Amino acid sequence: MSNYIRPRIPGATVFFTVALAHPGSDLLIREIEPLRQAVRLTRADRPFEINAWVVLPDHMHCIWTLPEGDADFSTRMGAIKGRFSRMITAKVGLNPTLRSASMAKKGESGIWQRRFWDHHIRNPDDLTTHLHACWNDPVRHGLVSRPEDWPFSSWHRDHALTQAA
Repeated sequence: MSNYIRPRIPGATVFFTVALAHPGSDLLIREIEPLRQAVRLTRADRPFEINAWVVLPDHMHCIWTLPEGDADFSTRMGAIKGRFSRMITAKVGLNPTLRSASMAKKGESGIWQRRFWDHHIRNPDDLTTHLHACWNDPVRHGLVSRPEDWPFSSWHRDHALTQAA
């Protein structure tokens, strides 16, 4: 297996795709409050700016900007995934059939895919492209016909701010 080394750029803006281990699940929207709580707790410990976020039934996309001098986005994402997993396990119990032997051996919950995809934003056009990718993903997946119709998106926050300006 290859040994991927993530970039370490302090203060970077990063786009993420994070998926559940089992495609087709609706766990993320069914359990949106524990996910939001995991994000709040992680931001309290290790602050970051949320540029955009969309939660779909079995995956999510987000764009964060890290504080100046800080490049550790991986620990933050791991903390969100871990907190959410612990909250869900405490709430509904752990279903051993969700975990492969490898996951069980490593103490993983079986809720998330092991890794996540990240992309460092390069310039304002790249940021705009990825903002639109976040907001339009529910449309692309056929969940709604317009981004504003999806309730689990920062689209509402971001467009309310531009309307107020």
